[in-house]
Amino acid sequence: MTHMPSPQSPLRIGTRGSPLALAQAEETRARLMAAHDLPEAAFHIEVIRTTGDNAALIAADRPLKEIGGKGLFTREIEEALTFGAIDIAVHSMKDMPTLQPEGLILDCYLPREDVRDAFVSFAYANLAALPEGAVVGSSSLRRRAQLANRRPDLRLVNFRGNVQTRLKKLGEGVAQATFLAMAGLNRLGRPEAARSVIAPEEMLPAVAQGAIGIERRSADTATACLLAAIHDCPTGERLAAERAFLARLDGSCETPIAGLAILEGGDLWLRGEILRPDGSEAIRGEIRGPVADGAALGVELAARLLAQAPAGFLR
Repeated sequence: MTHMPSPQSPLRIGTRGSPLALAQAEETRARLMAAHDLPEAAFHIEVIRTTGDNAALIAADRPLKEIGGKGLFTREIEEALTFGAIDIAVHSMKDMPTLQPEGLILDCYLPREDVRDAFVSFAYANLAALPEGAVVGSSSLRRRAQLANRRPDLRLVNFRGNVQTRLKKLGEGVAQATFLAMAGLNRLGRPEAARSVIAPEEMLPAVAQGAIGIERRSADTATACLLAAIHDCPTGERLAAERAFLARLDGSCETPIAGLAILEGGDLWLRGEILRPDGSEAIRGEIRGPVADGAALGVELAARLLAQAPAGFLR
């Protein structure tokens, strides 16, 4: 190890500027401080504005798929990393494309938070309690397709913004309910915002939901050593399967895909779901095998679901 961060030469942590993104960057910093017995001043959090952040302000009610794909919230951060303006980048893994730009690598994951979706409403206790025709707000293609598949009687409206914005919209009556990731609420210290929590059996979460990934330059071995101390192996094993599943499906923000890997001793259990965007059809499957074969299991499950899907299913 040739270089340790110090107050004179801090490790620069790149992140988006939302409250949740900052909480994730702060968690990364706290884990690195604890692992290496370093002061807070040995790290600098660098906020980077992304295309997605700008688009969210300009076109708050347009679906993300109309503005761009998964790279919306990562492109500028990855450029800063590539050109050396930051040393590491902290990402919500469900926002991450399955391929990294040349010269960058994702091989450090923090312990995964709650993977489930939270049902949020001021008027109703859970999804089943919503009356016919109730208005539900969501910008997630996956959640919208799953809801349309399970409750075609509901009326879905596009609903974007951070936790505070969405709660404000609910209070103003724009919708009677919405969904948020339980992981985000927990990281923001707002678990009470969830009226109820939705079991994966009812709504399978997004691939990599609840996981934080830390990206670095592949040639930066000193930073690789730093990050190795905070990498959570079980999260890495689960994401290897889930992201291979997503990659085989060519998953993007335009595609309703859900997937969740669970570790059971030395085995891995992967469930997956693909849906038509209007929710009119869903294809589900699961696979089990050795943890070491996680990526191969992901590819195999995706191939099985694709084999059942009619031509053009995901378009």
